[in-house]
Amino acid sequence: MIEVKINGLFLTQSQSSGVILKEIEGDKTLPIIIGEYEAQSIALGLENIAPPRPITHDLLLSMLDSLAAQIERVIISDLRNNTYYAIIQVRRKSKLYEIDARPSDAIALAVRQSIQIFVEDDVMNKGSYSAEELQDIEERQIDTNQDRLARLKDELQQAVEKEEYEKAAQLRDDIKKLESRQ
Repeated sequence: MIEVKINGLFLTQSQSSGVILKEIEGDKTLPIIIGEYEAQSIALGLENIAPPRPITHDLLLSMLDSLAAQIERVIISDLRNNTYYAIIQVRRKSKLYEIDARPSDAIALAVRQSIQIFVEDDVMNKGSYSAEELQDIEERQIDTNQDRLARLKDELQQAVEKEEYEKAAQLRDDIKKLESRQ
């Protein structure tokens, strides 16, 4: 197993949220697409922000505490059909329980209590990227965005010339949104 840390949260072009896990001793990163709620919960945990009322992850930790149980570690255990699986190892007295979980929920719990996060070797090999691969992806992404930006600007110019102002306003908004991501 490989110990990882959270290297960041991200938002994809399709507005999906994700978390990036990075090897503690290495340069591989593992991006995992997660739900918006879970991304917000992880962000709150990373920033040590306690909401006024407990959210689901805080509630679960409170329940574990009431039962005199604690999470020992979180393991991203499998990758099947583009879906990641996780296990939360919980100890109560001398018994260790392994609880099936979504990686996002497991990570949201782990960040709240500074619990170690691990990724199975096979999962890291299947889903991770090296630093060089990430740089290549980012460069292609910039090229793709620049091509799209140029096309949108051409379309905007044509819409203005044809006095299609409603279309022009939408294109202007799309251009601003794309420029803000760069």
